[in-house]
Amino acid sequence: MGAVTSSKAVRLRAAVRRAPRALYQELWAAPADRVPRMGEPDAPAWRPSLLVLLIIVAACFAVPRTNELVTEPSDGVSGWAVLAALAQSVVLVAGMVRPVGAWWAATALSATTVLVTEPIMSPDRLFPWSVMGMVFQGGALFLLALRVPLRRSVGALTLTLLAGMALTLHQTQRHNLDLDRSAPVFVVALVLGAALRSARLARKDLVVQVELTAEERARRTLVEERNRIARELHDVVAHHMSVISIQAQVAPHLVEHPTEELRENLTGIRENALQALTELRRVLGVLRSEEAPSQSARHAPQPGLDGLDGLLATVRSAGLAVTRSTTGDPRPLPPGVELSAYRIVQEALSNVMRHAPSASAEVVIGHRPAGLTVRVVNSPPDRPAAPSPGVRHGLLGMRERAAMLGGELATGPTPDGGWEVTAILPTRTETTEDAP
Repeated sequence: MGAVTSSKAVRLRAAVRRAPRALYQELWAAPADRVPRMGEPDAPAWRPSLLVLLIIVAACFAVPRTNELVTEPSDGVSGWAVLAALAQSVVLVAGMVRPVGAWWAATALSATTVLVTEPIMSPDRLFPWSVMGMVFQGGALFLLALRVPLRRSVGALTLTLLAGMALTLHQTQRHNLDLDRSAPVFVVALVLGAALRSARLARKDLVVQVELTAEERARRTLVEERNRIARELHDVVAHHMSVISIQAQVAPHLVEHPTEELRENLTGIRENALQALTELRRVLGVLRSEEAPSQSARHAPQPGLDGLDGLLATVRSAGLAVTRSTTGDPRPLPPGVELSAYRIVQEALSNVMRHAPSASAEVVIGHRPAGLTVRVVNSPPDRPAAPSPGVRHGLLGMRERAAMLGGELATGPTPDGGWEVTAILPTRTETTEDAP
């Protein structure tokens, strides 16, 4: 039994020793919530208005507070009362910038005014806080609760009430104690400030969540577009690997007397093609999700430049005036280049219909020795387009397609107010200086 009592006493002494440091950390050293300055993106628009309102309230507070502190004009306290009331008004305004320090100053000023005025105070006045004293101390607690966590503001409220109880022990005459009235006032001020702080933090978290959601949506769109590109490339490469395998199998029958060495080489080519096709399907086959196209659509040939006429006809039927022109000498292109060119034109025209429905568009396909140039330009719209959700996610897909081939994509407004999309798709390695 004695050992248990001794252990409790040790823990109690340790807690008492830690109390001053904990008090220092909670109600002095720890900073208050940072309020963004004017001009910063998340600066509260209401802060200047609240500051002006607080200055007006503090100025109006000084007059009745002075009248409350003055007891007898001839006792020499009137000058001190004016200074005390003005100091308390300044402390209220300072609570907008330094709420922790302002609360400490408010508590010290309240205790000082009570100790000075109590001996000559009328016995029928409220003690230790008068009406204006409760307003002053409650305002300091409210501004503190706006900027610090609830745990710290509750600690400040506890110290405020303890200070009031301590002041009642030093009264030189009997007064009407108002702890039962002031305590609810202080609690309401603290709860109101804490509620407003929680609402502010919730709005801030909501803004952050909206930004994260937009970034996640853009990232997801980019991943989906990459998966789509990978599936299309899988189809193109798988088709050509299958053709290589079949040609290697048929080639010996096209030679009258094939040598054994030729047969072995062709057999090796076919085996390597089949192995590469198997590995390709194993690695990229996971991209075939449950929402993938039907079997007939999956095995249909991928579109290329020969499908642009059908695409433009579909766009024209939707009401968009679009023309097509070709420069350079057309020649066979790799399927990946043709597929990327088709998709870039398709996405660019979709953006025109979405963001400039009344405009006209022009598609220019330029054949160059080192690659292909795709240019889609639309005129300025006759009327503003309806708001469209999203953040130009289609540009991400077009840029990915160009980068996949080692090319470049440039987008931006034209001098006349339209919009231009230009993609350079190389068919072999070229430097930036070679591109027009």
